[in-house]
This record gives sequence, structure tokens and C-alpha cells, in this order.
Amino acid sequence: GPVAETFRIIQGAVTEELVRSAQGVFQFELSGDGGGTWYLDLKSKAGSAGFGKPPATADVVMSMLSADFVKMFTGEEGP
Repeated sequence: GPVAETFRIIQGAVTEELVRSAQGVFQFELSGDGGGTWYLDLKSKAGSAGFGKPPATADVVMSMLSADFVKMFTGEEGP
């Protein structure tokens, strides 16, 4: 779905340089299509993103509609 695709794109864009500058773990509690718990780890060496709880304690937890998450990261209007 759109959420999984967005996280796939995010994972492809994560670099060690981005991880060095961000130094944060973000957890997203998404509701709606493709919802659930997702994470973006910009603290560990190579960084990672995916479904489920983050591998380290989250520094930031955001709750939002999955459609709003996709809009936030892609700039698209969505359904």
C-alpha cells in the first residue's frame, strides 16, 4: 500500500550522513489504510525504516492518519 511504499522510498533515501546529522528515532502510530506502528531510525549507523516498533527507544512518537503521513513525506494529495 501507499504507507509501505513511502517507507520503502524513505529507506532508500537514508544515508549515513543523514543519520549523523539527525541522530533521532521516530515512531509513527498510523491509523487508517496501512496503519499500525512504523519507525524511522536515524540514530544507528546505517539507519533503517519499517513496520513495527523501532530497534531503539523512540525519541519522537507521532500519531496521525496514514493518508496524512503519505502526504507529509511525498507532497501528494492522496485519496
